[in-house]
Amino acid sequence: MTIMKEIFMNAKMKLIPALILTLFLGACTGQDSKTSNKILRIGVSQEFEILHPIISQMALSSYIYRMTNHSLTTINADWEAECFLCDELPTLENGKAKKLANGKLEIQWAIREDAKWGDGTLITGHDVEFSWMLGNHPNISVGERDVYHRIEKITIDKENPKKFTFLLREARYDYNQQHTFYIVPKHIEEPVFEKSKDTAGLYEKQTVYNADPANPGLYSGPYRVSEIKLGSHITLVRNENYWKKAPIEQIIYKLIPNTQALEANLLAGSVDMICEGSGISFDQAIALEERIEKDSKLGKRIKVEFREGTIYEHITFNLKDPIVADVRVRRALAYGADREKMVTALFKGRQSVALHNTHPLDPYYTDDVTKYEYSPEKANQILDEAGWKMGDNGIRSKEGKPLQLTLMTTAQNLTREQVQVYFQSEWKKIGVDLILKTEPPRVFFGETVRKGEFPNLAMFAWVSSPDNPPRSTLFSGEIPTKANGWAGQNSGSFVNKEFDKHIEAIPTEFDFEKRKEHMKRISQIYTEELPAIPLYLRAAFAIVPANLKGFRITGHQFYSSQSVADWSLE
Repeated sequence: MTIMKEIFMNAKMKLIPALILTLFLGACTGQDSKTSNKILRIGVSQEFEILHPIISQMALSSYIYRMTNHSLTTINADWEAECFLCDELPTLENGKAKKLANGKLEIQWAIREDAKWGDGTLITGHDVEFSWMLGNHPNISVGERDVYHRIEKITIDKENPKKFTFLLREARYDYNQQHTFYIVPKHIEEPVFEKSKDTAGLYEKQTVYNADPANPGLYSGPYRVSEIKLGSHITLVRNENYWKKAPIEQIIYKLIPNTQALEANLLAGSVDMICEGSGISFDQAIALEERIEKDSKLGKRIKVEFREGTIYEHITFNLKDPIVADVRVRRALAYGADREKMVTALFKGRQSVALHNTHPLDPYYTDDVTKYEYSPEKANQILDEAGWKMGDNGIRSKEGKPLQLTLMTTAQNLTREQVQVYFQSEWKKIGVDLILKTEPPRVFFGETVRKGEFPNLAMFAWVSSPDNPPRSTLFSGEIPTKANGWAGQNSGSFVNKEFDKHIEAIPTEFDFEKRKEHMKRISQIYTEELPAIPLYLRAAFAIVPANLKGFRITGHQFYSSQSVADWSLE
């Protein structure tokens, strides 16, 4: 048995009891495995943190959001921008967007006439204006504040509140890309906000999305939440006030935190589908695909779909920690683990090592950057030069302090646990004592990562859309703090003035080639300074019923669930 196999087998052993128990329960209590348009049961391994779209940051929250709500615009499965709640995409060409002499830009929007909240209340510019105010409020934790801050003023048409105008603080090339401008119902959320706005963090606790998530008025999409039982399931039913009747009557998300147990429940027939971003690991999906090819009966029930996507797994450094704040330590760690060997063992060549945070499919991708091929010799040399001397016990120390780091990630995710163990083994060879820690995803993303409270290292994934500079995750103004209500996603506290300069230059540059030069330098700074170690590029995948029609993996941050109104089980 190779060292790699031993490492991975050890990580799997502790999951076996839960797997057997859940398989037994799934086989005994699972419903008839035949699917119909009555109910679709989706198995997920992570629990959402909150369904309020302006606050939430987890993949599952986003997946559910795309079924239950709509942003103004989105990017479809063909990677093209299109309207979601709006009736027509404003452009400079059609006259609905206009550059002003003062350098600002005006955009005319209209929400489609038949757009309503689930309680029948019309969706209007007043909801948009209220959401804009929430997104800019300093006492509210907002994952991506820039999309709201870039708007200086919203003017609502006095005769038709469905129409409104954005005045952007500056003319931006992405002026009509309002994919993450999330809209919440003013008539429901405003009373809560007025009572809680003066205390940081209070609105997040008291929002109706927490207090009464089954309130139909919270939802604008084809489905609405009818029941939530934390630790168990979420039930969605058709939104009777949506402009289109979705074929499937009911969708149930069943929480099964252990990824092997989730696969067992799928095979036992107690769940019908596992969605992208919140389900089993990639190696499980590959093995399942191979099993389906050999088992025609299973192949008639489920299928595995893959698509390249703009997702990358990484290890983020908490730069508030003095050890990893030294870029030499970060570079040594990057050299000190064989990532090519890791992805080959885990993914059989189906996923590749990430060079940096931009995917090769992105129009801004470049490979003209600093590269970190596996070299324990370089790692040891750098650590020696940084003053970390190897001890007799095989662990380095400096000024009496051992080189001990903690790597945190989500609990009960087999692939991430395997990667943790692998890095622990690799880095031990260069004198690093790596402590492994996991937390339930709801806690890990909702508290630890959101507030940047992991001790040294945190492993998770970022998913983006094409043509999406990493402002919210790496710009210095996006560091979450208590003072700003924990807004922003730069949880590692990365600060680089040159990086910020290029990030700020991109939005107002309408020339693609010039934007590409800015993004090239951003990628170079990323690999020079290493705010994170890029691990591998994640292909998007899902396990779906064989008779599910209308389903398409998007491969970007706006998941396949946004087209759920077109899904049917035939």
